[in-house]
Amino acid sequence: MRLFGRKDADEEEAGDGIAEFWAWWEEARPGLDSLVAEGAAEGLEERLAPAVAAIHPGLVWEIAPGKGAAHALVVTAAGDPELRSLAHRWAKAAPPSDLLWEFHPSRQANPQAMELTLDVGGHEFALDKVMLGLRVPRDQPRVDVTAYHPIFGELDEDTRMEATLLALDWLLGEDDVARWVGEITPATFQPIDSVAAAHLPAVVADLASGYTEEEWVLLEGQTASGAPLVATARHPLRPVDYPLFDQHIAITLPYAHRDENGLPVGDSLAALRDFEERLAARLLKLRDDAVLAAHMSAEGHRIIHVYADPTGDAAIHAKELIVSWEEGEPRVDVAADPAWTAVVAFLT
Repeated sequence: MRLFGRKDADEEEAGDGIAEFWAWWEEARPGLDSLVAEGAAEGLEERLAPAVAAIHPGLVWEIAPGKGAAHALVVTAAGDPELRSLAHRWAKAAPPSDLLWEFHPSRQANPQAMELTLDVGGHEFALDKVMLGLRVPRDQPRVDVTAYHPIFGELDEDTRMEATLLALDWLLGEDDVARWVGEITPATFQPIDSVAAAHLPAVVADLASGYTEEEWVLLEGQTASGAPLVATARHPLRPVDYPLFDQHIAITLPYAHRDENGLPVGDSLAALRDFEERLAARLLKLRDDAVLAAHMSAEGHRIIHVYADPTGDAAIHAKELIVSWEEGEPRVDVAADPAWTAVVAFLT
């Protein structure tokens, strides 16, 4: 078990890189302001690229129109779940926005998206010519997208996908793409019943309106050894909703009373429910620092999965709570898991 309250080397290094970036920004800003005013893209590249890479080489940066400021500096994980929390910590440490600059950890929706045109593989990619085939699977919090543009037939598969992802980011914002868009398929032929790309935000808003309340789903399956397994998971369950919660806390509770399938019954079931109620009460006080993601029972053990901000006290609370567990030897395991790989089977 990792010592509670102790940061690992990767977390400390990331924090140092972020602090160094903002110290550099304060010194470099006058020159950056001048480069932006002059439209000197190459000069900005020379200065910003190394500074962002020093935080992590996988981060992507761009300068975009701001919402309240003239310009927005975006430093994004570009869809990499391992880096999302790092990008959000970078933005959390940013100075306050002013008239010239604001800061975002993901691409924001662009209100003028349908007016944008850029060069893609030597061809003009105008968003007002993008057509989308949209399908919402039954009882699923996502929309699957098939995208078509007249130039797609001239592009290779990877370039078509890059152009499609960029268009979706401009239309919805990068986080809402991760939140609501499922399968993405660039197509060289226009889908039947396709609609103009401008309609996508309204479709997503309608979909999202059906998931405003907290919901849980009951799932059944088997362990690797073939034993029955029962799980309950938050629905929808998406790391993008909790970008700073990259610490995984697994609470393992052995139980004494079980049926022939190894699932809890009687006094053990009551004790597990009582423990989770007490855990939920503590997490409610830490609502900005931790979330109960899922729990599963099998072969005489219940594993409760909590994700938390490692700068908070969720792991300490978990350790305190298991002291009262009387059925076997409980355990708390704490590890960094920014991609939520421990609950990948439950992710929406």
